[in-house]
Amino acid sequence: MEKLLLLGDEAIALGAIDAGLSGVYAYPGTPSTEITEFIQESKLARERGIRSEWCANEKTAMEAALGMSYAGKRSIYCCKHVGMNVAADCFMNSAITGANGGMIIVAADDPSMHSSQNEQDSRFYADFALTIALEPSNQQEAYDMTRYGFELSEKFELPVMMRITTRMAHSRAGVERKEMREQNTMHAPADKMQYILLPAVARRRYKMLIEKQKELVAASENSPFNRYIDGENKKLGIIACGIAYNYLMENFADRKCPYPVVKVSQYPMPEKLVEKLYDECDEILVLEEGQPLYERLLRGLLNKGKNIHGRLDGTISRDGELSPNSVAKALGINVEETAEIPELVKARPPKLCDGCPHIDSYTALNEAMKSFPGGRVFSDIGCYTLGALPPFEAIYSTVDMGASITMAKGASEADLRPAVAVIGDSTFTHSGMTGLLDCCNDHANITVLILDNGITAMTGSQKSSATGRIEQICMGLGVEPEHIRVIKPLPKNHEENVQVLKEEIAYNGVSVVIPRRECIVALNKRLKAAKAGK
Repeated sequence: MEKLLLLGDEAIALGAIDAGLSGVYAYPGTPSTEITEFIQESKLARERGIRSEWCANEKTAMEAALGMSYAGKRSIYCCKHVGMNVAADCFMNSAITGANGGMIIVAADDPSMHSSQNEQDSRFYADFALTIALEPSNQQEAYDMTRYGFELSEKFELPVMMRITTRMAHSRAGVERKEMREQNTMHAPADKMQYILLPAVARRRYKMLIEKQKELVAASENSPFNRYIDGENKKLGIIACGIAYNYLMENFADRKCPYPVVKVSQYPMPEKLVEKLYDECDEILVLEEGQPLYERLLRGLLNKGKNIHGRLDGTISRDGELSPNSVAKALGINVEETAEIPELVKARPPKLCDGCPHIDSYTALNEAMKSFPGGRVFSDIGCYTLGALPPFEAIYSTVDMGASITMAKGASEADLRPAVAVIGDSTFTHSGMTGLLDCCNDHANITVLILDNGITAMTGSQKSSATGRIEQICMGLGVEPEHIRVIKPLPKNHEENVQVLKEEIAYNGVSVVIPRRECIVALNKRLKAAKAGK
C-alpha cells in the first residue's frame, strides 16, 4: 500500500475512512479540527457517502455519533479537550449503554495551552467512565490504532477514546496505509433495552461494565501497542505513555534506551508489565503527557517502598508539554541550553487581523461604555477574546463556551449595571442560545452583542450553524423584535453604531445587537477562489 506524509490528525482521519467509517461528528476545536476537515475534503470519503458536516456543538456531535453506532455503523467523534466537558453527559452514559457499531472518541489535548484556556487531561474521562483509551506515540500508530480502536469497540461493545496531544495532531510523519474495509451494514443489538437507561436497566448495565474491567486490563496486557522493552541498567525503570515514548527515544542516537521501558499506549494500565518493571528496577520514572493520572494510580499499585518519580515529585514539571529536553533532564542527561531566541522570531501577542470587523465593533462598544461607568463586558471563546488586549482592553471575563451571556445575567442580578455580553455567531449557536432563553424567561437587564462574521473564524473558517438565522433564533427565544438591532461595523458607521449601542445598553430588559460583517480572512479566501474560478 502507498505511504503518505500525514499530520497525526490526518492519519486518524484516513485510518477511520479505511476502517469502514460511516460518519464523523465534530465541532471545530484546535488541535482536533483537521480530522474532520480531512474527511470533508477527501474524494474517497465523498464516494463512500461518509457524513462529515460540522455540528452545532460537541454535545450534539457526540450524541449523533452514538446514534450512528446504535444503528450498527462505525462513527467517530472529534473534539479538543474542553469539548469533552460539553459532551461529558453523553460520554459517561455511553460507556454504560455500550456501543454497537464501532465508535471512537478522539480527544485532542493541548498541554502548554497553545490555543486553550486549560491543560485538561482527557484520560481522566476514560478512567472515570471505565472504558478503553488509546494514546498513539507516532503517526503510524495513530493510523493503525484508529482501525484497531474500531475493532476493540465492537469486541467489547464500548466506545473507545483515542487521546492525542497538540504535537501529535500537528506534526507529520510517513504513514503506510492498509487494505480498506467496507462500511458496516445496519444491525441492532440482541438486547432491545440496552440503550434505555431507566434505573433498572442502568444498574444492570453498570454491573456488566464493572465485570468487563478484568477483560480490559487483559486486553491492555496483550495489546500490540503496549510492550516491555528490556534494558541493561536496572537502576531505573521507565514507564512511557503515548508520545512520551518518542520523547524518551529521541535522547538516544540509536533509539535504544539503556533502562528497561514499559511503553504504554492502551489503557487501562497493563498491570503485569508494570509490576515486572517495578520488581526488576531500583526506581521508577513515569513519563506521561498532561497530568500525573497514571503516576498517582501506580503509586497505589506499587506502594512497596521504591521511589517513583514523575510530575508529583518535581522530576517533571507539573505544567506544560513534555519535550526531549525535559525528559533528558529527568534522566540526568546534561542538556545544552539553546541560544537566546532572536527578537525577529520571538513570540508576539496575538492580535485581531487588519480589517477584522471585531475591531470596529469593539471601538464602538468602548465608546458607548464611556456613558455607563461601572459597567462590565463579559466575553466568550473566539477571536474576539483578543478584545482583552491593547488597544481595546474591552472585556472583563472569558471562561468557557457560552458563558458570556449567563455570566452577564448573573452579574446583572447582583445589581451590576450595565451588564453586557459579547459572543460570536458560532459560539452563540454552540451554547449561548440557552443562556439567552434564561435571560428572556427571567426578564434580565442585559445587552448581548452577537458578533456575526459568518463563520467559525478562530479555527480556520469552518461553517457556522448561525449563518442567516440569528434574528429568528433570538425572536424565537423571546427577545422583543424592536430590541434586536443589526449594525454594520465599519469606521464610516461609527457614530451611528455607538448610538445604537447606547440605546440598547440603556434599555431595561433583554436586548441584542448584531454587528454583522464578513470575516476579512474568509472574504479574502472567497475572492481568491472566485478569481481562480473555483
